[in-house]
Amino acid sequence: MKINRTLCTTLICVTLSVSLLSGCKSSKSTADKTTATISTETLNETSEKNLNETEKYMLDQWTTPADFDILKPNVNYGEMNLIQYNSTTTGTTRKCYVMTPPNYSKDKKYPVLYLLHGIGGTEEGWLEGEPMNIIGNLIATGEASEMIIVMPNVRAMANDGPPTNMLSQENINAFDNFINDLKNDLMPFIEANYPISTTREDTAIAGLSMGGRESLFIGFSMLDKFAYIGAFSPAPGLLPYPLLNYKGQLTEEQFTVPENSPEPKLILICNGESDSVVGTTPAYYHDTLTKNDVNHLWYTMPGNHEFSVWKNALYNFAKRIFK
Repeated sequence: MKINRTLCTTLICVTLSVSLLSGCKSSKSTADKTTATISTETLNETSEKNLNETEKYMLDQWTTPADFDILKPNVNYGEMNLIQYNSTTTGTTRKCYVMTPPNYSKDKKYPVLYLLHGIGGTEEGWLEGEPMNIIGNLIATGEASEMIIVMPNVRAMANDGPPTNMLSQENINAFDNFINDLKNDLMPFIEANYPISTTREDTAIAGLSMGGRESLFIGFSMLDKFAYIGAFSPAPGLLPYPLLNYKGQLTEEQFTVPENSPEPKLILICNGESDSVVGTTPAYYHDTLTKNDVNHLWYTMPGNHEFSVWKNALYNFAKRIFK
């Protein structure tokens, strides 16, 4: 399918509403035309030279087969289990889902993907996205590597159930605290109880909405641990956002790969073209990485802040990691 390339301005604005950063399901788009969009700072940058410079960040083919997320006969999808681990970060016992691949064997070493939910979710947040079907079908066709997938509760606080106020500072702080739970508690637990490879080349992190923001923050903060970073409709707050008085987890200058750090093997950012929740925030992240000369893949597709976009993103991310 032909991809149309356009240049558009980056409008750094977000509609603040109760659903902001929610990662919850919206009405599905019926559009079937696929359009990829390159974001730049101004419409004046329309020269062929600028197009060539930014075109390297495009994902040329991001469409999915019609049955990519459907259970198929005679396909082994592995197993999914709800497990518990002790967290010194929160002082509680926490839950997460762990998916093991077909023909799972403790005698093998597997790469691992940590998959993060949105601000209104829990460890169950990704179940609606049918990751088992998507990854299982890719493994069955040889398009994805066998992997272990960990779906944690990203709300790193003692009371980590669904929040009464998603936009409370307490809830946002709990998401920002997840990096500590991940590196000090969850990752050591997974490494001790599952046969995973601990090399950065075999470790990935990705998430939707607020989970996408945290994936970018954690990935760039732990470049020695993660070689693959996916951000699907990532939420505001990673970088400064004066309109909402966000100082940002990172400055624009820090949103780069330091000279002495290993380069990520893949960074993928995407967004729905009609996203009314995070707006142009993902394009802002893309533009900043482009300005900082950080290699990454970027695309937009028809859809709002919804699982039709995030399932597509997981499909495209999973088939490109651990290669």
